[in-house]
Amino acid sequence: MAGSQDIFDAIVMADERFHGEGYREGYEEGSSLGVMEGRQHGTLHGAKIGSEIGCYQGFAFAWKCLLHSCTTEKDRKMKVLESLIGMIQKFPYDDPTYDKLHEDLDKIRGKFKQFCSLLNVQPDFKISAEGSGLSF
Repeated sequence: MAGSQDIFDAIVMADERFHGEGYREGYEEGSSLGVMEGRQHGTLHGAKIGSEIGCYQGFAFAWKCLLHSCTTEKDRKMKVLESLIGMIQKFPYDDPTYDKLHEDLDKIRGKFKQFCSLLNVQPDFKISAEGSGLSF
């Protein structure tokens, strides 16, 4: 009777052991895949935000040069433009854990729209497979 009890215990213990090993292997594999997927997701979205901010910055610098040569109604436009450039320069490019990242990005978008309204242009920022950019 003791021999059959040992065989039964070995079968039950093997099942528990295999279950535990399978769980650990699955957890390790899932963690590894999760890190890779997370890195890809972060890279993609970080690149989109960087492209958007870069487009705003290029737009702002180009208009800064254009408005310096123009003398009509430039005070209000320059004030808003300098504010936009300041917000872009303060944006935390290298800190993805910054808790107000999306809030600051929304403020930049709003300031950009305000400046475009003063210029009487209708920009449309697009991100696509071909790249990103503004169209008018």
